[in-house]
This record gives sequence, C-alpha cells and structure tokens, in this order.
Amino acid sequence: MTSRCAPISDDHWPAEIANMNAGFAGELNVYRTMAHHPALLQAWAPLRQHIVKESALGQVRSELVILRAAHRIGSGYEWAHHVSRARKLGISDARILSMQGSPDGEDGMIAGAVDALFDRAQLPPNIESALSKSMGVQAVLDLMATVGFYSVLGFILNTYDTPLDEAVLAEIALADN
Repeated sequence: MTSRCAPISDDHWPAEIANMNAGFAGELNVYRTMAHHPALLQAWAPLRQHIVKESALGQVRSELVILRAAHRIGSGYEWAHHVSRARKLGISDARILSMQGSPDGEDGMIAGAVDALFDRAQLPPNIESALSKSMGVQAVLDLMATVGFYSVLGFILNTYDTPLDEAVLAEIALADN
C-alpha cells in the first residue's frame, strides 16, 4: 500500500517552504511528510527548536521521554530514530530498552509521567511534585510539551506509515551484523 502522504522528494518540494528543505525539514521523512501542509510545517519549526534543542529536560532526559512516548504510541519510526539518538548520547542499550518496561529511579519516574499523560491526560499531584523536586517546574512543563509534540508526530507517522530514513536503516543493518 502506498501512503497518500509519502515523504515529498526534493523535486516536488513546495515552493513556499523552499528555505526549509536544506534544514531539519529536508533531513527526515517525518518532516518531508509534514511538507504536504507547508503552513503546519512552518508553524511547527519554532516549537521543534525548543523541544529538540532548548528543553529544560536536557538531552538525556528528553531522549528518555521520547523513547517512552514512542513506545506508548507504537511508533516504530520514532523508536528507531531515538534509539539512534540515545546511543549517540552514550545511553546504554539496556537503559534504552528499559524504557519499554519498568525502569528504576529517575527513569522510572519519567516513564510513569509519560504513562500518566497517555492514560490520564494529566500528571497526578504526586508525580508532578516528585518531578518538580527532581528536575524543576520548567522541565516538567517541557516533559509534557515533549510528550504532546511526539504524540502528534506519532499520529502522523502511524497514519501515513512513514518509512524509516536511510541513515537509520543503515544503522540498524550494521547493528544486526
């Protein structure tokens, strides 16, 4: 089955977002899929900048949040991409895989927070309080924003069966050998 919103190639890239092709939007199939709606992709860019580059969570916690969200939403694309990113940050495969189960310590608190957002659409007071004490209120807000951000991406990826990017496929092939 061919997706109705397959990633847009360079040859068919929308003129109104030509400036975005050389940046993040042209690098990944998820954003090439979003390019079917140029206004959405343009609006997405500033939030992406904050979530991906400027989050109060920091890089490691962000990746753990994203991995748990990818697991919960069932996005193989996001899981594979963020396993790759987590490894580049030095996160062990055991720690990565634990985000699919019941991790201990702060990782468990992060997983519980993501689960609460998926299951209850809120952080219960005990979880919010523990997170705030551990990482600060801004990080808690960024955790919620990250789950929302990657949930939307997961909806798009799962709906349109967006294929993994070549670099991630190559990395998986290397790991399997």
